Amino acid sequence: MELKTARLTLLIDPAKKAAFERLCALQDLTPSQVVRQLIRDYLAQHGVSYVPSGLPAAETPAAQRKPRASKRAARR
Repeated sequence: MELKTARLTLLIDPAKKAAFERLCALQDLTPSQVVRQLIRDYLAQHGVSYVPSGLPAAETPAAQRKPRASKRAARR
């Protein structure tokens, strides 16, 4: 789960927005919850991995961490 958030603004047809909001309400979900799930599914479908923002380093999967250069290598 993401600990930090960023705003995504998009333009859609007003009638489509209203229908989407009604469907979300019927499913007891917020439009934001549905859009976040759609984005997660889309990324997974295309094999794109990411580390959720705000996740402490100790919880970051090792395979997704960027290797750090040693201090000695940084001075060269």
